[in-house]
Amino acid sequence: MAHANEAANPVAIAIHGGSGTLSKEDFSAEKEQDVRRTLEKAVKAGHSVLATGGTSLDAITQAITILEDSPHFNAGRGAVFNSEGKNELDASIMDGASLDAGAVAAVHNVRNPVLLAREVMTDSPHVMLMGEGAEQFGRQQGIVFEDDAYFYTDYRWQQLQKAQASSDPNASFLSETPDQWFSTVGAVALDSHGNLAAATSTGGMTNKQWGRVGDSPIIGAGTYADNRSCAVSATGHGEYFIRATVARNICSRVELKGQGLAEAANDVVMEQLVEMGGSGGVIAVDRQGRIALTFNTSGMYRASIDTDGNVYVAIFKGD
Repeated sequence: MAHANEAANPVAIAIHGGSGTLSKEDFSAEKEQDVRRTLEKAVKAGHSVLATGGTSLDAITQAITILEDSPHFNAGRGAVFNSEGKNELDASIMDGASLDAGAVAAVHNVRNPVLLAREVMTDSPHVMLMGEGAEQFGRQQGIVFEDDAYFYTDYRWQQLQKAQASSDPNASFLSETPDQWFSTVGAVALDSHGNLAAATSTGGMTNKQWGRVGDSPIIGAGTYADNRSCAVSATGHGEYFIRATVARNICSRVELKGQGLAEAANDVVMEQLVEMGGSGGVIAVDRQGRIALTFNTSGMYRASIDTDGNVYVAIFKGD
């Protein structure tokens, strides 16, 4: 699992900001423009790291922190509220060269959970830390914390009010309506040294209870990277992605079955998940820099820059 040869190889990056059922009617022109602008800013920031010889880990971290700092995405600043009116955050990151990984679950007030997950990977002997222990570790590592007001957005607060006023006030809503939007952010990249990396960050479900954790911080479910195959970050109804170990499943098909990246992603997302009743999507990049942006919903916030430098930014299925 040593690092690949040091010759400059093509670089590629892809990001996502969630998938789900949406149409242009769900957006004001201003919000759609803001979302597209932020996606483009994030993917270009990550690509600039790659273009100057930086690592895939640095590239995806750079991209995701921009998404976490935006109020438009359910991660970091724009995170949804749990049943107690708190923002409860999850994140994970994985290095495809070494299979090192780090993750955090159910943390509060962490400005950039992906940075805390990376500290778990690089500066602890563990893969996953949760709750108060993860926060204590983060403070020891100098991670930036913010007060509750930083994470408050009226849009997310109103989602919680709608959920708790519904006919089933105990329901954990994925959006304003059940099972409609799976808000998560993620990034995958291939750097000029031939190394892959993946990361995912989320605020989880609106009105979630009992310390519920989805697939985003779970290595193999929401995030996986291996230089022998590909890097994957997922967004969707987490319970299904955990059961199908979606990210690892796709990488295994590439490595062990010899499937192409697009075929492997399609088999898992468009067939296996659909048969299970699971909705969502993935972004993936393989060791040749091929990119897959695959989802079984009507939309997925997504952007990529391929090995030829082509920039792609999209929201809806037809984009």
